Amino acid sequence: MCGIAGFIDFKHDILGQTSTIEAMTDTLKLRGPDSYGYAAYRHILFGHRRLVVVDPDGGKQPMTKILNGYKYTLIYNGELYNTDDIRMELKEKGFSFDSYSDTEVLLTSYMCWGIDCVKKLNGIFAFAVFDEKENQVLLVRDPLGVKPLFYSIKGSSFIFGSEIKTILAHPYVEPIIDKDGLTEIFALGPAVKPGSGVFKDIQEIPPAYLMIVRPDGITSKEYWKLTPAENKESLEEASEHLKSLLVDAIERQLVGDVPLCTFLSGGLDSSAISAIAANCYKKKNKVLTTYSLDYEDNDKHFKSTLFQPTSDQYWALQMAEFIGSDHRSYIINHEELALALKDAVIARDLPGMADIDSSLFLFSKEIRKDFVIGLSGECADELFGGYPWYTRPELMNLPTFPWSNFITSRRSILSPEFKDLPIHEIVNENYLTSLKEVPHLEGESKETYRMRELFYLNLKWFMVNLLNRKDRMSMANSLEVRVPFADYRLVEYAFNLPNEYKFYEGREKGLLRKCLQGILPEDIIYRKKSPYPKTHNPIYTDLVCSMMQTILDNPASPLLDIIDTAFVCELIATKGAAYKKPWFGQLMTGPQLIAYLVQFNIWLEEYKVKLI
Repeated sequence: MCGIAGFIDFKHDILGQTSTIEAMTDTLKLRGPDSYGYAAYRHILFGHRRLVVVDPDGGKQPMTKILNGYKYTLIYNGELYNTDDIRMELKEKGFSFDSYSDTEVLLTSYMCWGIDCVKKLNGIFAFAVFDEKENQVLLVRDPLGVKPLFYSIKGSSFIFGSEIKTILAHPYVEPIIDKDGLTEIFALGPAVKPGSGVFKDIQEIPPAYLMIVRPDGITSKEYWKLTPAENKESLEEASEHLKSLLVDAIERQLVGDVPLCTFLSGGLDSSAISAIAANCYKKKNKVLTTYSLDYEDNDKHFKSTLFQPTSDQYWALQMAEFIGSDHRSYIINHEELALALKDAVIARDLPGMADIDSSLFLFSKEIRKDFVIGLSGECADELFGGYPWYTRPELMNLPTFPWSNFITSRRSILSPEFKDLPIHEIVNENYLTSLKEVPHLEGESKETYRMRELFYLNLKWFMVNLLNRKDRMSMANSLEVRVPFADYRLVEYAFNLPNEYKFYEGREKGLLRKCLQGILPEDIIYRKKSPYPKTHNPIYTDLVCSMMQTILDNPASPLLDIIDTAFVCELIATKGAAYKKPWFGQLMTGPQLIAYLVQFNIWLEEYKVKLI
């Protein structure tokens, strides 16, 4: 896993601006600590930072190959899980290889099939290819958006990179937030609308899109879409089909020349991945290492809620014993958790999910001491109906994003100068625009119609936000995290599962539970879903309240111009209780909102954000 950076200008000679691409690439050294490289052409500069996962010598980038006298140069961030299949097909067409890296397979795929190579790829990726013959650069982002790819267009210059900080390292781009960006943060944040970079003049290539940059212009195309289809399988056939897809997705993602582990919370999704991975390891006489996360004294302060009904640690240990893994529990210290809010902002380049982010940052930092690759269970809830808004009618039928249902409450945080931001309008506009994109079959029942909408909304919005979080927090610690449930084949299959299958026996993720019989213990299969763990310890609340008070006490704090200080003072005085509804998703309640505002101030200061 790596980081990429590029500077294209077909109207000017930019060979003399190598210091610019070097500065951009340097922002990605945590994504790629092992090596770096550059490629320079008259109108194109590429930079690459590498985290070695497969073929240390043969996968160096930028990679250039020549066909019929023309050069093809690739920079690539990601991993292909069907490398061997594609290599075999390319060999049959007469191509040869100098390495066993997926990098060379990807570049050769483009040389063989052009932009149609994207139809062959199963993996997580963001890449750019300079095609000397066509005099163009192709940029591609994977179907689910696991790997990021940002860009900015400034005059005749096209600037791109793996992170926002990479774009900001270019002298043409400034850290400006206009009214639209500020509205997006307070209306949709920490989610961002597809294609948005929040900063003025910074965009992101949306998941499943490719972009072609040529001297005569820029074109963009969606290359992968969900297609509705009628299910013709019985329940038993569907269960076996799902199991085969899932096992294949997980087994494909166990490849690598470096140490690999799995995240194991004791929930259904991480347990499935860990069990299947452990079984593969046993066949090779190897022992899988698993990791779980908890907080100091969390057992003393945990309180069951609709969104978080049970604590995880007990189940993680039970599951580790069942699969015979070498299990390691990482217990987070609350002072470190609060201090890591800054690390998380810098990793994400935007205010994020507060301690939900910083805890993952610390967790990734701990895992990276011994491992380079981890497998994680993200995306199963979105695909198979794991959230309350899939099963509770009052949440299912909300006329807005179900994870962000309390927009009126958000306005209460803003200062009088910003209370007129069109928060409701932006949320409603984005919600309705997304609904218009949802594909349907004729004659669908009301329930099926709405379930397709919820699936699509979760896929394009909620899931992408969680994947952004996973990528930034892990890669800031030079840890590659793979997400088997984000295999596009699983996504396509889940989209067309009937509701009665998906919620078999009246349970969230019912079919997924059924297909895991014989793989997991019964008590894990039928355990009620519990989300990513957060701290319930009042020590943490006191810490973030103190941090927020320090911000309020400093008249130079940039946040003070944006927030209603009286309301935030009440928020501190009540330890977060003055804000009763989740700010976002299931976990961002009072203390997390205070931490979010702390992150917001850190972001304004660290990035020297200019509000216009």
